[in-house]
Amino acid sequence: MNIAVAKPDKPDTASDNFAAVSARVPGAGKVADTRRQALDTFQRIGLPHRRIEDWKYTDLRALMREVLPLAAAPEAAALAQAEAAAKLHAIDGVRRLVLVDGVLAPGLSELAGLEAGLSIRSLREALQSGDDRVLSLDTADPMVALNTALMTDGLVIEVADGTTLARPLHILHIASGGAPAAMFTRSRISLGNAAVATVVESYVAGEGAAAYQVHDSAVITIGDHARLDYVRIVEDSREAFNITSATVAVGAHAHFNAFGITTGGLVSRYQAVVTVAGSHSEVETNGVNLLNGKQHADTTLVMNHDVPHCVSREGFRAVVDDRGHSVFQGRINVRQAAQQTDAKMMTRALLLSDEAEVDNKPELEIFADDVTCGHGAAVGALDDSLLFYLRARGLPQKEAEAMLIQAFVGEAIEAIADDNLRELVTAAAVRWLEARR
Repeated sequence: MNIAVAKPDKPDTASDNFAAVSARVPGAGKVADTRRQALDTFQRIGLPHRRIEDWKYTDLRALMREVLPLAAAPEAAALAQAEAAAKLHAIDGVRRLVLVDGVLAPGLSELAGLEAGLSIRSLREALQSGDDRVLSLDTADPMVALNTALMTDGLVIEVADGTTLARPLHILHIASGGAPAAMFTRSRISLGNAAVATVVESYVAGEGAAAYQVHDSAVITIGDHARLDYVRIVEDSREAFNITSATVAVGAHAHFNAFGITTGGLVSRYQAVVTVAGSHSEVETNGVNLLNGKQHADTTLVMNHDVPHCVSREGFRAVVDDRGHSVFQGRINVRQAAQQTDAKMMTRALLLSDEAEVDNKPELEIFADDVTCGHGAAVGALDDSLLFYLRARGLPQKEAEAMLIQAFVGEAIEAIADDNLRELVTAAAVRWLEARR
């Protein structure tokens, strides 16, 4: 068998970017070695393509084709554009942490007056100090390897044992505009035992930002008896690419509640591996894709149950119009030791046009014999009888459709625990619906 390795059209781009990032974030010792090894991995594999099973529905060789040059460090003009974008996407009652073109912007962030038990550092500072905990992502995946090689900045957030944060943390990624470029960021979020925190992560574009690339990753650890509520909102430019990877480790008697919504970006993929490593823990992951035009959004989740007496719920919904393409790949792995696991996964999608496309692939891999597990998938169109009912009461076609769509995605949004964040996500969905009219 002859095997062709799919690589970027410009194979030297990653090497050029690595040379640039080495100057901006030198990294020494294990950090530098790991970055070089990751670059070698990416150059050997190239951009992922449909022959790689996990990337079957998101062929970056065809969709993205090449890695853009590394974004320059933001100057005064870029920071001014970012400040305007930050005001448009401000959230009341949160601590704002802003990354502009992949670099932490202290002047736009609230880094002073931290609560007792809360520590926030830049990734650059952590790398320069030799902190290798941010390197714990598996670099066998080519896009994780690329991020490891070229990450320039990000956040290292630590919440001490027994600390409950009074304010949510809002990590705001802003592309300021200018020449098309790529941003490589990574964050580490660590909750100690019995800690409680809420984190919101948003991806937005400044005025004039269009064809850029976001390469982001996160390493999240949740201690015993801790709780993390995590909300992810993707409202990138309609010409942007967003490739994000995450690993989450959950301790014993802990709770992880995650929600993601994607309305922006031309091509996006969120891939996460959640491992329940402590017993009697609960994980809830929910998401919504709202797509139209030629948007392509891929959500790939792997849930690992390694220990007994844990619960997980995965719920995902997609609404796809025009020639949009939504992908959901979910896999639940139940190890032999994970007896009395309760795990369920469900994905539903609405197709609003004849050219819209949805690929749902839920999977179960179970090695234990005392479990309650299940999965399901459903794809369909809006109910004609419900549309007729609403039209008969005087609602125009688009308003009737919007009401049914909002009810459809609203069931998933209800999983968000915080009332203010639930309203924030609902507003993002409403903006998409209003733009469709």
